[in-house]
Amino acid sequence: MRPFASAPPRRTTDRLPLVLAAVLLLVGGLLLALPDRAGAAADTLISQGRPATSSSVEDSTFGPEKAFDGISTTRWASTEGVDPQWIKVDLGPSATVSRVKLVWEVAYAKAYRVEISADGTTWTRLATETAGNGGTDDWTGLTGTGRYLRVYGTARGTSYGYSLYTVEVYGTTPTTPPPTGSFTVVAAGDIAAQCTASSSSCAHPKTAALAQRIAPSFYLTMGDNQYDDARLSDFRNYYDKSWGAFKAQTRPVPGNHESYDPAGAFSGYKSYFGAIAYPQGKPYYSYDQGNWHFVALDSNTFDDAAQIQWLKDDLARNTKGCIAAYFHHPLYSSGGHGNDPVSKPVWQILYGAKADLVLNGHDHHYERFAPQDPSGRATADGIVEIVGGMGGAEPYDIETVQPNSQKRISGTYGVLKLDLTDTTYTWQYVGTDDQVKDSGPTYTCH
Repeated sequence: MRPFASAPPRRTTDRLPLVLAAVLLLVGGLLLALPDRAGAAADTLISQGRPATSSSVEDSTFGPEKAFDGISTTRWASTEGVDPQWIKVDLGPSATVSRVKLVWEVAYAKAYRVEISADGTTWTRLATETAGNGGTDDWTGLTGTGRYLRVYGTARGTSYGYSLYTVEVYGTTPTTPPPTGSFTVVAAGDIAAQCTASSSSCAHPKTAALAQRIAPSFYLTMGDNQYDDARLSDFRNYYDKSWGAFKAQTRPVPGNHESYDPAGAFSGYKSYFGAIAYPQGKPYYSYDQGNWHFVALDSNTFDDAAQIQWLKDDLARNTKGCIAAYFHHPLYSSGGHGNDPVSKPVWQILYGAKADLVLNGHDHHYERFAPQDPSGRATADGIVEIVGGMGGAEPYDIETVQPNSQKRISGTYGVLKLDLTDTTYTWQYVGTDDQVKDSGPTYTCH
């Protein structure tokens, strides 16, 4: 249902007869001169350069961001011959949208909807086209508020796909300054199988390329960085050929496979990463970024009293407002390994320190949980857990869905793109095809 407005949205097109276009221009000028139209002149372009996603791309040169780059000769193009298709833009702070201008390439939509959403899940229709003829569609008189806007094509006008040179969204945004201290982190676990980019089925070179395209402040790994026994020679032959490209920007933790090295547990891991993985002389450490305190732990030795005491002392010294911890074995998981109670004592310490986020690997799938306490009870002051074990190792099936599990994806390789500010955090699970497979809620730090 179209939201209430004083008048329905209007679409003008460059295919109108010249005389009618001139009349519309004259009427538009008169309307702008009237007092009740004064606000329209203040609407500004709010979509240029904003993050964009789409249902598909024809190839990497026609990504969705091209429709929002302000360049009239670049474009987004979807896969050919498939309906429906969509392109979506994240407008950032909740915006009030009054106008959407679309410039179509030859591959235009005969039928489509312009929609807005607060959460990227529930959509409200702003405008509908059922007899499109390409060219430029300029929808004015719109009334809608939300964070995300999408153009949802339901019928192609040609045998090709959908292609837009430009999507321009106009309106107003809140005057409240955006959150400070913003930065992005890429995370993944269970990464380098014993293969290289010479094999088309080898996934870790693809997740590494994706991670680099996101260009985060730093990268973190949640263990099982190298398969099968994490020898130094394997690190050099496989991990180093992909994720090794940004090793200096990586903050890793070990998984159980790092302990299988015939040369000694963690021997290859320690030799390969060196001080990167042992910055404080132990396989567990902490560091700060913005208003965030990150705690990197070795879940292979959660029975080590020294690590547990270090964790308590570290959290007691923390002065940052947000806390994230990451380690290999998840306390809760719907995958083949399932729940791992070895992590529960650590969760109890983190929960007592009002930690916000825990990242894990071990099970080779993606999963996110609602905030919960160490006993698995849903609670607003609980910890959000994300399993991100799809960095390149063979996927595992989802087996037993756990309470509070909100989303599960298996079989799709990808990385976590974490977006953090001084007071909030959210994330996306991005596949190696550059498409967002899941978006998390935006949470406020405890």
